[in-house]
Amino acid sequence: MKTADFDYHLPEEFIAQTPLERRDASRLLILRRDSEILEHAHFRDLGGFLRPNDILVLNQTRVIPARLFGRKIPTGGRVELLLLRRQEAQVWETLAGGKGLVPGKKVQIEDGPQAEIMADLGGPRRLVRFDEPLSSQLESIGHVPLPPYIHTHLDEPERYQTVYAQEPGSAAAPTAGLHFTPGLIQNLKHQGIRFATVTLHVGLDTFAPVNEDDPREHEIHTEWCQLSSDVAEAIKAARHAGGRLIAVGTTSVRTLESAARLAESGDIIASFDGPTDLFILPGYEFKAVDAMITNFHLPRSTLIMLVSAFAGRERVLDTYEAAKEQGYRFYSFGDAMLIV
Repeated sequence: MKTADFDYHLPEEFIAQTPLERRDASRLLILRRDSEILEHAHFRDLGGFLRPNDILVLNQTRVIPARLFGRKIPTGGRVELLLLRRQEAQVWETLAGGKGLVPGKKVQIEDGPQAEIMADLGGPRRLVRFDEPLSSQLESIGHVPLPPYIHTHLDEPERYQTVYAQEPGSAAAPTAGLHFTPGLIQNLKHQGIRFATVTLHVGLDTFAPVNEDDPREHEIHTEWCQLSSDVAEAIKAARHAGGRLIAVGTTSVRTLESAARLAESGDIIASFDGPTDLFILPGYEFKAVDAMITNFHLPRSTLIMLVSAFAGRERVLDTYEAAKEQGYRFYSFGDAMLIV
């Protein structure tokens, strides 16, 4: 297995720079693993491909305004910090942009507190201590951390949140969920579709490319996730009623499969609360997930590797080429796939 096996060419014009006016107006490509025929629909038509008692599992994490700008003390050199994970009230793991950010260097955050670089964690990662907690200030001093391939200003930051986002903590949105609207969710419930929520706070690996020739040598960093006992019971009940377990997004996939590893014999899933380092590559045997909703992912990324593990690498790459021929929009604000 080589990282290059997950490469494909994507002209820049296919990268969606802005969300559609209506979330559920995005297109939906249906890939059936037991058929060579692709189907094309819109996300608002999702219910036509689901069955009563199917259970959709949503990641309810909420993106925090995690991008901070500042100036080095005393030189005034510009610094950018992307908050990834809080370790203590005033200590955060970050991605740091700027020269000379060595331990001991101090930074003045724009309209905010001072910060000090505590440790070099390798590459652009830095452990940073702020001189006061950030929680009450983030909404006023932080900025929405859009992915680096989005170059258009987002007038409504709430469009980079799912409509069901509840638990603050992510450095990026679980983008497969951006297509849902309250009305669509209600319609699906009326159709007999079940819903459950988990939490996975998206962190470093959304921003970390796979640079190793062999992806199995890539170090995937842990992300915190939670699946409650109530959700575990709801999933078991849906399966017992003949429903399929459908993960909305790769973050839900990782949470579900992390929880499935703890299930007792005969059970599909168990409750889970803690860090996960689950890295899903082709050859992985899925223990819980029956289907998934996902966007179109970057080449050579851990996310396209996960989708390839579920649907087959060649099939996924062929489907991506078909999506380009049909004019689908790619990445965070792009269109979606349903893989069943």
